[in-house]
Order: sequence, then structure tokens, then C-alpha cells
Amino acid sequence: MATYAQEPPMPGIGARHDSAVLEAPRSGVSWGAVFAGAAVAAALTLIMMVLGAGMGLGLASPWEGEGAEAKTIGIAGIFWITFTQLASPGLGGYLAGRLRTKWSGLHTDEARFRDTAHGILSWAVATLVTFALIASAVGSAVSAGAKAGMGVATTVAGGAATAAAGAAANRSGDEGSNGPMAYMTDSLFRKDLSAAPASGGSTQSEAGQATTDRATTAEVGRIFANALRTGTFSPEDSRYASQVVAQRTGMSPQDAEKRVNDVYTRAKATLEETKTKAKAMADSARKATAYGSLWIFISLVLGALFASYCATLGGRQRDL
Repeated sequence: MATYAQEPPMPGIGARHDSAVLEAPRSGVSWGAVFAGAAVAAALTLIMMVLGAGMGLGLASPWEGEGAEAKTIGIAGIFWITFTQLASPGLGGYLAGRLRTKWSGLHTDEARFRDTAHGILSWAVATLVTFALIASAVGSAVSAGAKAGMGVATTVAGGAATAAAGAAANRSGDEGSNGPMAYMTDSLFRKDLSAAPASGGSTQSEAGQATTDRATTAEVGRIFANALRTGTFSPEDSRYASQVVAQRTGMSPQDAEKRVNDVYTRAKATLEETKTKAKAMADSARKATAYGSLWIFISLVLGALFASYCATLGGRQRDL
């Protein structure tokens, strides 16, 4: 019987066949492990945030001399956020690496790269879920507050309209009797109690004088409010206010003018102090927001790196 020599395989066909057999037909990402790690990381982040908020409220106090200082609470908050962003992504990355599908026939560097990718994916999904939940909670709170504010505004507007309609017929010019300028205008018309009282008149004249006094007090209050708004106290307004003060209190024109100028200076200083405090508070809030955003960014980056490292640890123990 004749025998035939076996023909050698064509170059490259067997190698390609073996490579196709060894190549895994599935993806290198174990999404089940990724989502499991992300769920644990997101849940732990929310728990740690609630615990941190409770401890922060426990440290703060509205009473002077009690509780921790704002700077101490801020530093503690930074450390707590950083710790949360290390613990939660670390645990989620470890679970993602430990629970992923076991790979065979992979180089050590490739396995380490895939474990790192699993850690970053679990951190990314957990971060997106956490921020979505926080945004939803904040949006619900803002919406509820806006609805409550609209209801209160409607009620107040209705009450104000009713009160305005009832008081329209009896308006006596006492608009300056209340408000921030009430104390300043009252101090203008303080009489010297040691002076002899004026001779009494009829009841009707006293009532008319009281009405006139209320009208002039409101007028002077509006003069001061306009001067504080514009930043200038015109000589005409100063002269008129001095005449009213001299007439009401019995002071000399020079003393009345001095009192008017002193009260205006004090009112202007109070207004400037209020503006300075408001600007200082706004600047402090701006700095706190900037520092907080910076530290949140740093903690998120550290969380991503720690999640990747813990994922490699989990994958290494999984393959033992």
C-alpha cells in the first residue's frame, strides 16, 4: 500500500487557530462585580455622611462660649470627608476585584490592569449614584421650601392688602414710627425733662399737636432714609430737620443742628458697619465654599486611586 507523506501545515494557520482558542469570547469587565462594589460604596458613603452631619451638629452650638469653633468644625469636616472617600471606594473596589470572574491565561500585568479598571468603574458608578441621590434630596427640599414660601407670601400679601385698605382712611402720617429709622428719629425729638413743662391747652389742641408731631416725625424719618440711601445729606434737608427739632424740643438752633448732624453720623456709621459685616460674611462664605470644593476634589481623586488599589488586592486574593 502506498503511503503519502503528511503535508506540513501552512505557516501561521496553527498559531492563529491556537490564539483563537485561547481568546476568551466574553468581555473582560465583570459588570456584576462592578455594580455590587458600587452599591456598597454608595450606601457606605451615605451612611458616613449622615453620621458626619450628626457629629457636626453635636459640635456646633448657637450659644456663645459653648461648642466648637467654626474653624475646628471645618477642619473636622475636611478630615471626615477625606476618610469617607477613602473607606467607601476602598471597600467597593475591594469587593469589585474580589467578586469578578476569574481569568485564565492572562499575563500578570493584564490582570492587574483589569483589576484597576474594575476599581475605577466601581468608584465612578458609586460617585454618580451618590451625587444623583444628593441632588434629588436637595431638589425636593428646595421645591418644598419654595412652595411653602409661596403660600406664606400669598397669606402675607392678602393680610397686608386688608390692613392697607382698613388703614387708608385713617392714615395720619406715622409711617416713620416703626422700622430701622424709628430709634434714630425718636432720638432727634427727645426733650429736656429738667425743663419746665409748657402751659396746658385744650384737649382738642393736644390731640391736634400729637397728630402734627407724628407727621413731622415720619417726615424727618423719610429725610434721613433718603440721605442714607443716596449717601448725601443736603443742606436744605439738614436745615429743615434742625428747625423741626428746635421747635419740638425747645433747643437752640445751633444745638438742634448739632443733634441732627450727630444722629445722621451715627446712622451712617451703623449702616456702614452693617454693610461691612455683610461683606465679611459673604467673603467668609466664598472662601469656605472654595476650600470645600478643593478638598472634595482632592478626596474624590484619592478615593479613585484607593479604589483601584483595593481592587488589585481583592483580585489578587481571588486568584490565590
